[in-house]
Amino acid sequence: MGSFENGGNQSLVRAKRQSHMRSSYRDEDVTLLLKDITGLVKPQPTQERERLIQSGKHYSEMLPIEYVPTQKYMEVYREALEKYAGPTARAVGILSDRIIQARGQDVVIVSLARAGIPIGILVKHFIRRKYQLDVPHYAISIIKGRGIDDNAMKYLLERYEPKQLLFLDGWIGKGAILDELRKDIAAYDGVSADIAVVADPANVTELCGTHDDILIPSSCLNCTVSGLVSRTFLRDDIIGTRDFHGAVYYGELADSDLSYEFIDAIERHFVIDSIAAEGCGNRISGYGIDEVREIAAKYDIDDINLVKPGIGETTRVLLRRVPSMVLIDEKYRDDPELSHIVRLAEEKNVPIEYHTLKHYKCCGIIRKLAEA
Repeated sequence: MGSFENGGNQSLVRAKRQSHMRSSYRDEDVTLLLKDITGLVKPQPTQERERLIQSGKHYSEMLPIEYVPTQKYMEVYREALEKYAGPTARAVGILSDRIIQARGQDVVIVSLARAGIPIGILVKHFIRRKYQLDVPHYAISIIKGRGIDDNAMKYLLERYEPKQLLFLDGWIGKGAILDELRKDIAAYDGVSADIAVVADPANVTELCGTHDDILIPSSCLNCTVSGLVSRTFLRDDIIGTRDFHGAVYYGELADSDLSYEFIDAIERHFVIDSIAAEGCGNRISGYGIDEVREIAAKYDIDDINLVKPGIGETTRVLLRRVPSMVLIDEKYRDDPELSHIVRLAEEKNVPIEYHTLKHYKCCGIIRKLAEA
């Protein structure tokens, strides 16, 4: 289980203090194992961050500027919530049932910050309503290329048995975070690298609510639907060797906070009757990462990190990154399910190509640095 450098007791005190990361979530819903770095890092605009990322600077060493959602953002979000609250709630219910069936009553949910946090709260609420269990729920940071937060893992393993911990995220696009998790968790005896997600179109985990490519509405917004918490941050001039990974609390955006509005909207569609036996929808043979590689080869993209498959990732590319094109599965041409994708692409003058896709309904392509 390990201990921090200054000994077990001091480590517990330090970790307890750090766990008081500010957010707009209720304390009983989640404990955020993050260091509050509010005011210590200057956020950077999208174009600047994109150039720095593609020139080699790690994304975790920067934070994006987070704005009050514009009218366009809110239109996309409201549309998504109207269309996908029901399917999301159903998938959360199936996932929650599968978690209890697979892990039993002693499970501890460990959400991956930040996209996993609202999903973890929804799963916690569903389990409480259906099974009368109050499962512990924590959020920790895992960063592609940098790994899982070792100090947060030590904090958890000082309190729980390794077999109790279950990692949870919102969805799986290519599976990069799962690959990172599998690599990192090998260092913690008895901790499973299983990951629970609402949507797994990449076909890489059994613990999912659906294998269909559905849009989880929270993917349309940033901190204002995630407890006013930023993406996680890791840079050694700010994050010490005994610190949790960092995050910023955007208290100035409190008037625009939709975190519990989102959770309440999904919960209104909960069906508490047993539904896990109905399965996770259509499971396509093969893996999403293979399709991503095929897309990269077809469009002469040498970095598959520029290929963002699935409705949620495509939406985020259009709202947050510098896109070069959008691919839409030919079967979904003129389908109202993807109307927000089409509208956002048209507003940004991003070309749309109709392409036969197997695992995903659409895919966003980030513009190469040389083209940006």
